[in-house]
Amino acid sequence: MEIDIRDRATLNHADVTALNFIRATPPYIFRRHYRHGLRSHIMEILNPGDVAIEQSGTIMDGIRHFPMARPRRMFRIFRTRLKTLDEALGEIDRVKIVERFLGPDFMATSTECIVDYQGPAGREIVLCGFQSYVSGAILDPWTLLDSAELLGTLFDALGPATRTAALAKAAWITKVQQQGAQFIQRVKRMVEKARHIPDLAGVGNLILTAGGNIRLVDINNISPVAMDDVIPLDEKGYPVCDKSVEALALIEEKILGRPVEIGEPIYRHFFSPRRRAAVREKEALFWQSRPGNRFPHPPTAITKPARRLLPTDRPASGISGKTV
Repeated sequence: MEIDIRDRATLNHADVTALNFIRATPPYIFRRHYRHGLRSHIMEILNPGDVAIEQSGTIMDGIRHFPMARPRRMFRIFRTRLKTLDEALGEIDRVKIVERFLGPDFMATSTECIVDYQGPAGREIVLCGFQSYVSGAILDPWTLLDSAELLGTLFDALGPATRTAALAKAAWITKVQQQGAQFIQRVKRMVEKARHIPDLAGVGNLILTAGGNIRLVDINNISPVAMDDVIPLDEKGYPVCDKSVEALALIEEKILGRPVEIGEPIYRHFFSPRRRAAVREKEALFWQSRPGNRFPHPPTAITKPARRLLPTDRPASGISGKTV
């Protein structure tokens, strides 16, 4: 029995080229990206020549190397069922909000496409995207490392790429902090002006590049923000809005190396003790419904009073994150 493409656990090249809206013999190879998501299939679009070198190797200075093929672009297939064209356009409108506040400097830009998918149940609307590929190190908001340790470790992890960018470690860290400050400011402006926030909670959703730039790569999970007592959940039951605000605070600490202002309206509202307790309950229910039935990290609340935090007041960083 044919399985709907959106219900498949994983896809390969043959699965993609069998789709009615993809050429049967494209000039590229589709390969599942290791960060395939709950909301989307994510496929690398690769040059066949690069894949051949990855498999057979190439001789450099008398040594055979096997460089991994670098994607030309990323191809996303949205899993969510879209019943009407208006629903699909609504999803695209939310992506456009992110573009308006973060693009093009702080996000992986994407061309969104509404396609006519021929599936087991007949023709249906499916949302796809051709997204720019961002190479770099994952910025994990939930890491236990402090600012200096984190940025130094990520610089070292980038390895030869930073030498290509011709940035010394100190200069790279300074560039990341400058870019991070702008990114944080733009996200806060998005919350204030558009009442939306992108998913910052998923591990792997933010990338630091060798050039010291910060990029949001998960642009499909975008949550409305309401300054009320309701805790919004995404279609999987995850409190993505509250967890993204929590991640934003941690990013501010980890990148800028300073405590957040709990007195800021966004933090004062979302970090009230009562709300944080309710969010932990919602999050626990989400993880109980997932395979493994446990938190990825012990949950921790940021519940400090509305004042500038002293260094000894800084909240613990072992807060549970969402793996997409």
